[in-house]
Amino acid sequence: MTPLLTFHDNLPLSLYIHLPWCVRKCPYCDFNSHEGGQDETRQFEYIDALIRDLEQELPRIWGRRINTIFIGGGTPSLFSVKAMEQLMAGLRARLNFYPDIEITLEANPGTAESDKFKAFRALGINRLSIGVQSFNDARLQQLGRIHTASEAHAAIDLAQAAGFESLNTDLMYGLPEQSVADSLRDLEAAIAHEPSHLSRYQLTIEPNTVFYARPPKLPDDDVINKMQEAGDELMARQGYQQYEISAYARPDQQCLHNLNYWQFGDYLGLGAGAHGKLTDVSAGTVTRFARHRLPERYMQLAGTTDVITEKRQLYRIDLSLEFMMNALRLTQGVSPDLFRQRTGMPLSVIEAELKHAENKGMLTWDLATLKPTETGQRYLNDLLQNFMPESEAG
Repeated sequence: MTPLLTFHDNLPLSLYIHLPWCVRKCPYCDFNSHEGGQDETRQFEYIDALIRDLEQELPRIWGRRINTIFIGGGTPSLFSVKAMEQLMAGLRARLNFYPDIEITLEANPGTAESDKFKAFRALGINRLSIGVQSFNDARLQQLGRIHTASEAHAAIDLAQAAGFESLNTDLMYGLPEQSVADSLRDLEAAIAHEPSHLSRYQLTIEPNTVFYARPPKLPDDDVINKMQEAGDELMARQGYQQYEISAYARPDQQCLHNLNYWQFGDYLGLGAGAHGKLTDVSAGTVTRFARHRLPERYMQLAGTTDVITEKRQLYRIDLSLEFMMNALRLTQGVSPDLFRQRTGMPLSVIEAELKHAENKGMLTWDLATLKPTETGQRYLNDLLQNFMPESEAG
């Protein structure tokens, strides 16, 4: 019988909360988001369901402290202040928060209000992530966004005026009809506000989206590569350090919640379609969970075991691959000892794979650091092939 995996008993734990509603579904979006949710009564009903869901999960996380919370969607800023008060009060009454806990809320410029932002800040939400995507009105219209460039600028100003010193601006590049110069103008517009953090994602066409059914014409690969390289250079000159493939931060302003994901920490996911990963130290197991995607069905089942649609234990080969899929996104890599802490296995179980990837010039590793090279970052999928089971590697 394979011996149990051995873990430390102080694994970091994050909480992800999914608020699934938005004003309008964007044509590129493959997230679990649903139009509607403006009715405050429905918001309260959904918060009640979240708290029932949490209470059912408490035995799995008993005695553990919450390091970070991320409230994503959907458009969480669509929720009223009273609904958010109910959520935060319910969480604080049932969970042990780390004293310097990071609490992030996603916001859409189209739902930005000064009083609402101030109230969110007063509730203890101390980090805002604003989904700007572009400061070009034509590009915003193509993306199906409900806000304009001027509203995007105003939303950032309102957030900073409300006291959000920790502020992320989401941007996209590789948009329809976008040039390299256009993509840099978006970056320059964001940097002018001096946010503490920038996220920059390439537009990709995903299944089950409007863009997948009716694909727009996108820039070719050479143009997209130039957008990425020029953007990286611009952000570096302006003091934003790239610490993950799509994430850039001022010194000491990295997103701690996402760092926990990438460092393969534990997280409890609550809400419609939410996913989670929890380690049972005493049993020596790591399990992934997923919940019902449809908000109505989720609200009906929250508080019962039927709300969970997937429960999958990760075995040794899964743990090795999933750790590397996350850790190798970090430009500065991780400590090799983190592999043992998060997977319960010694690094020697993947030593042959590490040496193979190192010989191909895709990663470096020693006693202090395990990290991708620039080539490994650029061709991450190729790098990860080294850690896949032979049946999957092709």
